[in-house]
Amino acid sequence: MERRYPEEVTIWEVLPRDGFQVETWVETETKIKLIKALAACGIRHIEATSFVHPRAIPQLKDAEAVVKGIQSLTDVSFRALVPNLKGAERAIGVGINQIKLLLSATDSHSLANSNCTREEAVEKLLPVVELANQKNVYVGGALTVSFGCPYEGEVNEEELMKLIQQYKDMGIREISLADTAGMGNPKQVSLLLQKLKRAFPLLSFSLHLHNTRGMAFANVVAGLENGITSFDSSTAGLGGCPYFPKAAGNIATEDLVHSLHLMGIKTGIDVDRLMTVAKEVTDVVGHEGSSFLLKAGQNKDLAKKPTGQEKLG
Repeated sequence: MERRYPEEVTIWEVLPRDGFQVETWVETETKIKLIKALAACGIRHIEATSFVHPRAIPQLKDAEAVVKGIQSLTDVSFRALVPNLKGAERAIGVGINQIKLLLSATDSHSLANSNCTREEAVEKLLPVVELANQKNVYVGGALTVSFGCPYEGEVNEEELMKLIQQYKDMGIREISLADTAGMGNPKQVSLLLQKLKRAFPLLSFSLHLHNTRGMAFANVVAGLENGITSFDSSTAGLGGCPYFPKAAGNIATEDLVHSLHLMGIKTGIDVDRLMTVAKEVTDVVGHEGSSFLLKAGQNKDLAKKPTGQEKLG
């Protein structure tokens, strides 16, 4: 049976937030420069930062300065992750008009990530949504460890459904399912998406996939086959959750774009230019990420025909 895939997908670049939150300090001007370079590659959706308390994630303590430094990019949609009302006030105050909320699919991860239970986390988000509505700011929601928790293992789908219903009750219509620990597999992703689409036909879902066990692109394909047209990714494959050990990065944006283009799916992103930026990113942080394409070489290098001498080694 022939698989049907979308003609085009939306990619949200999360390097400036998810990628840098687990690195040593990256200078503000460098962050701004890299965001502008990513935009020049054709990336039109960027998660710029998180307005979290500086003591929690000091790598993002310059959130206001970063946002102010990229306001000239009027053709790019920016969003920011906000954990609470204070974070929302900061984000909206500096001009962010799209925010993303966060809930954990398990209490164990919620306690580690947010120092509160899921129920307590929901209560904290209610005034955030109220403020956003007052200021005409778009609100999306995310569910971390949706496909497996490093503390509890398998995630109870009924509990996941309850959290999605709570997001829906808040008026949120777009929800990102995050495989924070990279524990998901394509069959699991497919079955969960089918259940969610039946249970919540008016909601829109996206995927945020980490590549801890090398399953991220397989899970992307499972998402595509179930109608998902929006994915998060991080240039050079950087990123990870700072609150559990051995957290690996997001699927690399260049890997995702390259693979989608091979499948005939448009992204609007120039992968060769993106490769140049990805190499610069690894130079900035001082180590490789999880990008397969960076290891293999740019497209023009892959296409280069070896000479007879090169064939003989």
